[in-house]
Amino acid sequence: MAVSKAQAKWTGTLKEGAGTMKGGSGHFDAPFTFVSRFEGASSGTNPEELIGAAQAGCFSMFLAAQLTNAGHPPTSIETSAIVHLGAGPTIEKIELDTVAVVPGVSKEVFDEKVAFSKANCPVSKALASVAELTLNTRLN
Repeated sequence: MAVSKAQAKWTGTLKEGAGTMKGGSGHFDAPFTFVSRFEGASSGTNPEELIGAAQAGCFSMFLAAQLTNAGHPPTSIETSAIVHLGAGPTIEKIELDTVAVVPGVSKEVFDEKVAFSKANCPVSKALASVAELTLNTRLN
C-alpha cells in the first residue's frame, strides 16, 4: 500500500511564532500561526483545516468505490467539512456535507453505502476518537 509523508516546522513561541506544513509530494506548502489556528485568520491554514480536507476527500473517494462496486458509478461526489476545535484543545466534532450525483441508484442503496463509508474510510477510522461525526447527504 501507499506511504504518504508530510512535515511541519514551528519557530518561536506559541502566540508569536509561525510555522509551515508541507506535503511530501510537493503539492502543498502552507503557513500557519496561532492566529490562523485559534482566531480564524485567513492568512494561513491550520491542522484542523487539513484534517477536514482529508476527511472530506477520503469519504468522497471511499463512497465512490462503494457505489461503483454496487454497480452504480457516481458522476460526482462533493463533500465539505467543518471541524470544530473545542477546549483542551480537542477536535470535538466534524460535520460533513455531501452532494452526490449517482445515476440509477436507489435512496436505500445510497444510504447503505454512505453509512458504510462513514464508518470505514481510512481517515474516519484514524479519527475515531472524535466525539461526533455528523453527515448530511443529498442525492441529486
